[in-house]
Amino acid sequence: MDQETRSLSASLGSLQAGAAKIVTTADLQLKVDLAHALANAWFSREISLRGPTLLPMPERPGRPEKPVLLAPRDMPKRAIGGSTGKVALLHSLAHIELNAIDLTWDLIGRFAQISLPRSYYDDWVQVGLEEALHFSMLQGRLSRLDAAYGDLPAHDGLWHAAQSTGHDLLARLALIPMLLEARGLDVTPPMIAKARKTGDEDTASALERIYQDEKKHVAFGAKWFRFMCDRERIRPVPHFQKLVRTHFRGSLKPPFNDRARSEAGLTPNFYKPLIKIIG
Repeated sequence: MDQETRSLSASLGSLQAGAAKIVTTADLQLKVDLAHALANAWFSREISLRGPTLLPMPERPGRPEKPVLLAPRDMPKRAIGGSTGKVALLHSLAHIELNAIDLTWDLIGRFAQISLPRSYYDDWVQVGLEEALHFSMLQGRLSRLDAAYGDLPAHDGLWHAAQSTGHDLLARLALIPMLLEARGLDVTPPMIAKARKTGDEDTASALERIYQDEKKHVAFGAKWFRFMCDRERIRPVPHFQKLVRTHFRGSLKPPFNDRARSEAGLTPNFYKPLIKIIG
């Protein structure tokens, strides 16, 4: 991260304005650099939460011309096994982490008018920084395989969750960290095991780092969802299920990593009753 990027972050003047800039920019390196710079400025207490006016958050995040975005049903299957399958998997994961950068900073910037403790923003700024680290780590892994993000098509379904929950912080918390990111706790350990089985320790180590961070991200989601429900005198479990039924288009299918989910505060009574309803 260079001094020019640090200066740009500081010149934005607020966390909310910086979050809007991160989501808006189509330059992926600048997006990552700004996440680092903005997080550093926030934790150093160099910037405020809000400026005199809130900057509008974009309806869609800034993106380069590539990759080509396809409907999820049109995406080719991916697997670890051989260089082609390995690149396809890493490319797919990089796309997920890129969306996670924008989803997290959108969560910060879009709801900055709501009165919340500073620790709320501390948690999500940390998540936004870690998602940027994950994306960079996967980019680096692709580079070492003579590939790059954008070489393959990617699916265009992840941002729907942001568009459908832009009006409701509780819905956003339910769908992003507590539903979509929690799914990573289910599927990542088998990917780590398969990478190790094929002798790809570099990929296994990258996935292990992502998995450990994902536990924390799900825990932040569950913590602040409960906080908001308590403040509004709403029962967390039935409200979570109502929000998922309202906003989630996909299916919720086992197997679940119940232990990791419970360690993150997402106990089975939240999600298992949804299997018959939306699965």
